[in-house]
Amino acid sequence: MTEAFSYRDDPKVPDFPDDRPLFVFDGYCVLCSTGVSWLMKYGGDCVRYASAQSPLGAALFDHYRVDPDKTYLLIADGNASGESTGYLRLCRLLGGFWKLFLVFGLIPRPLRDWAYRVVARNRYGWFGKVEQCALLSAEQRARMLG
Repeated sequence: MTEAFSYRDDPKVPDFPDDRPLFVFDGYCVLCSTGVSWLMKYGGDCVRYASAQSPLGAALFDHYRVDPDKTYLLIADGNASGESTGYLRLCRLLGGFWKLFLVFGLIPRPLRDWAYRVVARNRYGWFGKVEQCALLSAEQRARMLG
């Protein structure tokens, strides 16, 4: 997408702790918020979270020139990824039993990304839409950046 850690030089991107990966997701999407809630509960503390609707999330989507209606952002080691590759990268970062999901990496990327785009395009119709991060507990919302 762009050079590693390039967001540090972008005055539009608020400073944030980038010592751990950051997962920026659609806070209105029921599927996305439920998934993040689950990750917060079972994925440990090795990843930070921000919603795409937060000032930080919006600035990062703008910086990387990515449409937040089409994918999420996983920023790790200063580099951003999304769609199916981002999820495989996330599983690698989480380690443990999450590495079992790396088997999906055997599926050719164009097919994985096509399936991802079908779900992303239909997520509100299939799963619903709520107020930003409404499905996260108060404790989980407190863990959010930005």
